[in-house]
Amino acid sequence: MYLVHISLCGPMGVKLPNGVRELVMAHARPEEGVEHVVAHPHAEPHPVLGLFLRADRLRTAELRAAGVCRRAIERSPELAGWELLSAQVPLLDHCWLD
Repeated sequence: MYLVHISLCGPMGVKLPNGVRELVMAHARPEEGVEHVVAHPHAEPHPVLGLFLRADRLRTAELRAAGVCRRAIERSPELAGWELLSAQVPLLDHCWLD
């Protein structure tokens, strides 16, 4: 299981739409392994979506998460004008593990 952070940039003054989590989940295909989506609309400098998904390796998880989000952006009028900036598994500082 991986957590991939998707950074998004939208039109000036436009907030992530309500229901964005459900919107993204609706565009996930079963083989992509997306289990859950969380939204952090107030993250700085850009809103972030967190996609939890099953994958055999980190790069696969990042590519799948990006694909799901690109599909949602391209096919959803609610996300018109939004763009995907990055899709990355967040790395934890080792001091969190102590």
